[in-house]
Amino acid sequence: MRLKSQMSLSELKQDENYSAFVDKFKTHATTDDCVTPPEIYDLVADYVTRRYGIDKSHFMRPFWPKRDYRTEDYPEGCCVVDNPPFSILSKIIKDYLDAGIEFFLFAPTMTLMSGRATRMRCNHIVCHASITYANGAKVPTSFVTSLDKDGTILESDPALSKALEGRDKELQSANKARMPKYVYPDNVIHAAKVQWFAAHDTPYKLNARDCVPISKLDAMGGKTIFGGGLLLGTRAAAERAAAERAAAERAAAIKWKLSERELAMVAAIDETIEREER
Repeated sequence: MRLKSQMSLSELKQDENYSAFVDKFKTHATTDDCVTPPEIYDLVADYVTRRYGIDKSHFMRPFWPKRDYRTEDYPEGCCVVDNPPFSILSKIIKDYLDAGIEFFLFAPTMTLMSGRATRMRCNHIVCHASITYANGAKVPTSFVTSLDKDGTILESDPALSKALEGRDKELQSANKARMPKYVYPDNVIHAAKVQWFAAHDTPYKLNARDCVPISKLDAMGGKTIFGGGLLLGTRAAAERAAAERAAAERAAAIKWKLSERELAMVAAIDETIEREER
């Protein structure tokens, strides 16, 4: 079964929304820049199999860079279980419903019911879950499906919500544990370090003559300095080291604050001294 017969090549080219969507694939790996973590997809695929009794061998994932989902071959009995581009989700759903292609699609929770032409023809499974996609975007995510044939058009699924939230937290914790911490020599400065200075009340200033821009150090191999950096001369490196020591001292120190009562006592002391000195 194919959808391409519904729209000619010229019509495809004239479809500005779809063209804009395809343009996003020039530098990113998947649709609408949101790559689904495999662990999240597997959880959803297991859910679909368990709930609807569909074998995973019948699943299709047609949403890939530089490919048009409308030109894919859809075998009889297939079911699209995938994360589509959210920007044209209503159009995708309508195409699948009109072509009789079953689907279970990821969808943004906040606009889940926005497709007027389709919302009465499929079920919307609302989850209290946010998925962290591979590009770092954390999106409240639910699902829309044609698989419920009992007339249900809207439901909540607490169990799926908890499963998704739990898996997402596990993945984020694992990613943080795997993230290496880089310590650069005093001769290197980058925006994150200066941000740390600002957060710990440490002024810092650098003159253009004291540095040159760099993207990495030779020792880093294929890795780069996130956001780029600056290589400092000897004097500037010493100033950078001094700023880091000052910020570290402030970060380590616990500075207690006076309460309203204590501030009133200070004010009373000041008033007494003022009266005595008149």
